[in-house]
Amino acid sequence: MFRCLIYGARTHMRLSSLTFALACLTLGMVLSAGCGRRTTARLPAPARIGSTETGIASWYGIPYHGRRSASGEIYDMEKLTAAHRALPFQTWVEVTNLSNGKQVNVRITDRGPFVGGRIIDLSMAAARQLDMVRSGTARVRLKVIVAPVNEPSVNAPPVSASPVNTLTSPQGNSQVATGEYAVQAGAFSDPVRAEIFRQSLPFADTRVLPRQEGSSLWRVVVGHALTLQAATALAAEVTKTAGQAIVVKDDATQ
Repeated sequence: MFRCLIYGARTHMRLSSLTFALACLTLGMVLSAGCGRRTTARLPAPARIGSTETGIASWYGIPYHGRRSASGEIYDMEKLTAAHRALPFQTWVEVTNLSNGKQVNVRITDRGPFVGGRIIDLSMAAARQLDMVRSGTARVRLKVIVAPVNEPSVNAPPVSASPVNTLTSPQGNSQVATGEYAVQAGAFSDPVRAEIFRQSLPFADTRVLPRQEGSSLWRVVVGHALTLQAATALAAEVTKTAGQAIVVKDDATQ
């Protein structure tokens, strides 16, 4: 009886050792096969023509005009382009403003918007065609379409090797600090009123500046690190919305 128990234990040990050896051999084969396999980077799959998406659209303009977008193109707010979080660059999208039925076709050249609940960030030209510049946002339906036949191919300009001071906008768009001006849209003695006014403006880069020494006013400012030319153009746009605007030195650059 005792011999049988010893024999059974030894047999069990042999089987366990054999099983472990086979497992190690299998693992080694898998690892060696994985090391020998060449992998290649996958390009984003083209968007499916006809696919749709519904949500909130916003727009961005002068503070980012003339700056490099995520695709490498220089952003031009007067072209029909847009930023999307996932669609491949150069995808064409039909955008319909669901509140008034107006439509515009845009090309995806940038990434964003990175604000909860928004699905696309339009150029100012596209927002103008949808009649949503003043409101700042609109509920829209996106539909992926075939690129227009007469649309010329776009090549991204080479990226400069010289170092630049880059910042990131609330939408995630990269921008380059090139000036020392901003636009003041209003000034208030009550900080609560200043914040309410700031939130009413349809511009991404707005902030309330605290009272300076010798002043009792909280200032609402749009844009930062702008050239004088860009700030002047932005002031004209802010005036259309706020009723008044002036170009000021940007405190953040001083």
